[in-house]
Amino acid sequence: MTTANPFDNTRSLLISLYMTLVGYGVLVGIPVISTAWVTLLGFSEVEVGRVAGADLGGLSAGAVFTAIIIARMNRRLLIVLGISIAVLANGLCILFVDYDQVLWLRLLAGFGSGIYTATAVAALGARSNPAFAYNMMLFAFAFSQALEMQVLPLLSMNGIYLTFIGCFLVTLGFLNWIPAYANQVPTEALQPDNGQDLVKPLAAYLPWLGLTAIFVTYINIGAYWTYIELAALSATVDPVWINQVLVWASFCSIVGCLFATLLSNRFGLGRPLLVTLVLMSVIVGMLANGITDTKLLVSVFTFNLLWIFIDVYQMSTVASVDATGKFAALMPGAQGLGQIVGPNLAASLLGEDLGYQAVFMMCSGAALLGMLIYAGLYLRLRSTPQFSTPVT
Repeated sequence: MTTANPFDNTRSLLISLYMTLVGYGVLVGIPVISTAWVTLLGFSEVEVGRVAGADLGGLSAGAVFTAIIIARMNRRLLIVLGISIAVLANGLCILFVDYDQVLWLRLLAGFGSGIYTATAVAALGARSNPAFAYNMMLFAFAFSQALEMQVLPLLSMNGIYLTFIGCFLVTLGFLNWIPAYANQVPTEALQPDNGQDLVKPLAAYLPWLGLTAIFVTYINIGAYWTYIELAALSATVDPVWINQVLVWASFCSIVGCLFATLLSNRFGLGRPLLVTLVLMSVIVGMLANGITDTKLLVSVFTFNLLWIFIDVYQMSTVASVDATGKFAALMPGAQGLGQIVGPNLAASLLGEDLGYQAVFMMCSGAALLGMLIYAGLYLRLRSTPQFSTPVT
């Protein structure tokens, strides 16, 4: 007898989507937030990289923590725990503004957000059709990103923190929409008729390979997205133009999500992902030769388009080799870990006076390395139907 999946409920989908938008709020809005740390708190460009790395690194740590305990803990309690930590840390950031204090408080805020976000991503991954849920999430990101790029520059630093606090607290009113526990997957469901487990060879290393590729890819994304506004400002690009580019480029995510779905339906996951990562390497590397109004427009618009491509394929790829769904909560962890390394590598390059040229070259190299890892995964999975044939 088949037990109904509680995560297929529409209310679970809606609140999980909302939580991912809130949980990834710092990641999506980091260009504006980074500039606010410089202009409103007086942080240096190097310090911004450290603080951004701490915030997004905390997201990774919270996600890993969640992945370890989520199978045996009430998910609603996990959400309350994550909200409590994130709200406390953001509130303390209003009171304490020195670099050393903010660094640790953003790490704590990221940890709470990581618990909160990983629980939501795991709820999406627990649905009967996780690829559809992830597509919905990324589609919604386009609108939330545009909203953040438009609204956050109008706020004070305290206003930004209070906005995050309010968004976290809204979740408490809809807590019962998230199922407290997941149904256990019967062992028989993971075995063929002769009783030999076919999932173990995949689960042993391929999901980890996929997570490693996510980590490497997000080194590029984390560094580029943290510093793109500051890099453009240092190149004397008009701040008004920069803001307009960031706002309107976010809508490229909509196009990216739609095209990613159409291409995966036609060509599967492997080949489109490899091509996308090569294009990403080119489009971020082009800024190493300097930033002009036109280059900024082309790079940021294409970056947003390809970012969504990559996320759709990455999440669906991990889902295709993870029959139990236990790796879903680790995806924000892999993303966050990449965004510890990315901004900190960029900050170190800037600290050595190598300039933004070195930063964008590093970003390009990370995208190529991610492509090579996925190429290895593709070679292993060419015979796997979910990876090499259209995704439904």
